[in-house]
Amino acid sequence: MESIVISGGHHSSALPVIDELKKRFPEIKIYWYGHKHSLKGSSNVTLEYQEITALGIPFYSLHAGKFYKTFSLFRLLKIPFGFCQAICLLVKHKPQAILSFGGYLGVPVVVAGWFLRIPSISHEQTVVIGYANVLISKFAGKILYTWDESLKHLPKRKAVHTGLPLRKDILKPRGKKFISGNNLPTIFVTAGKSGSHIINKAILSVLEELLQIANIVHQTGDHSRYEDYKKLKTRYEQIKTKIPGLYYVQKFISSEDIGDAYNQANLVISRSGAHTCVELMTLEKACVLIPIPWTSHNEQSKNAKVVEESGLGEIVDEKKLKDKEYFFKVVKDMLERRNMYSLKKPFIKVEQSAKLIVDEVQKIAKKS
Repeated sequence: MESIVISGGHHSSALPVIDELKKRFPEIKIYWYGHKHSLKGSSNVTLEYQEITALGIPFYSLHAGKFYKTFSLFRLLKIPFGFCQAICLLVKHKPQAILSFGGYLGVPVVVAGWFLRIPSISHEQTVVIGYANVLISKFAGKILYTWDESLKHLPKRKAVHTGLPLRKDILKPRGKKFISGNNLPTIFVTAGKSGSHIINKAILSVLEELLQIANIVHQTGDHSRYEDYKKLKTRYEQIKTKIPGLYYVQKFISSEDIGDAYNQANLVISRSGAHTCVELMTLEKACVLIPIPWTSHNEQSKNAKVVEESGLGEIVDEKKLKDKEYFFKVVKDMLERRNMYSLKKPFIKVEQSAKLIVDEVQKIAKKS
């Protein structure tokens, strides 16, 4: 295979697939269509942009629009604009195949590919299928899925179970970066590559209290409007001589450090994106999950429910984060009972997920 376009917002799933593609096809040209900036209104670049460009892969920022819960005419006008942009890019790059990792970014790319007769494959990470991925499934040649629960939403003739590719880095701690040297447990706070302003505010409100009972590794994200990283770092400087816990605050936890962050964690506080949930179940980490309430089809709540029913997690409603006494009590209680959280039933892991995905890409590319 000579060339491929990869699109979609879940770049963590794509990284192991990119490794496998390069291993199997050393001369392959890979083009990435994605998000360059963190969130709406932010001038800072995403971790997606940083990690993809670090691999030497050309990155093209796609200006696609959402149609789910969108009431802005400007954002709706981005839908046809994104389709036209995708057509122009695909004509320029002439890939043999398109691999989409879902979401509204994947829609114009897959539809444009269908229009240009470029075959595509879409990978579904979540338990439920959002509107964007339902639309993608009508134009993609194959739909690869992670959870058996999501199969009922997919066209079975196109569906192939591949599981979710995980970064090898999470399984292989490289050093001792987050080792504290004290006897306190460690909390890892993360909300994906963009971070969460709401979770960051909740941590800031109880930072001194938490650092009395734990060390914290915190990935804040990097939104130029909120400047959460700066606020949290400043607060730690004000209190660090008064508390026993250590606070490792970073905008992004790099691939080199993510294994260490998970390895040290006795408890994880996180959103409940599909990728994070699979990582938590694979590593069997006790967790406090705070689903994003406005996701399509309430997918984060359903992801979190799977983890909770597995025996590993507790779900906290985002609205309750405003009550700092409640939030602190939940975290404190879970830390004290952390050894009681374990998988109630075996979690089905697909160890060769990246290879299975590349197998399907290779098959469909041969037909192009």
